[in-house]
Amino acid sequence: MLRRRRNLQSLAGILEIPQDIILDLPRITMLGNKQLLVENHKGIIEYTPSLVRIKLSQGELYIYGETLTLGSLQAEQILIEGIVQEVKYDM
Repeated sequence: MLRRRRNLQSLAGILEIPQDIILDLPRITMLGNKQLLVENHKGIIEYTPSLVRIKLSQGELYIYGETLTLGSLQAEQILIEGIVQEVKYDM
């Protein structure tokens, strides 16, 4: 598995393709502590105003905060709005 991953990383570099596409990695973008966009996710595991857990291809993403809401939920991306206090990537 590790060798395959290295080969894919090398291929992405040679072809100048972003690694998140080749390796099925999530792309996480934050706008201050007000918005968090997660692309290439596998679904929501848990959702409360203080915690959002998102399934990723490898592990889970925990978003802790206050008044968290789902601003946009699509098959390929989730927009979380509110006051983001902590983001944890658990493998």
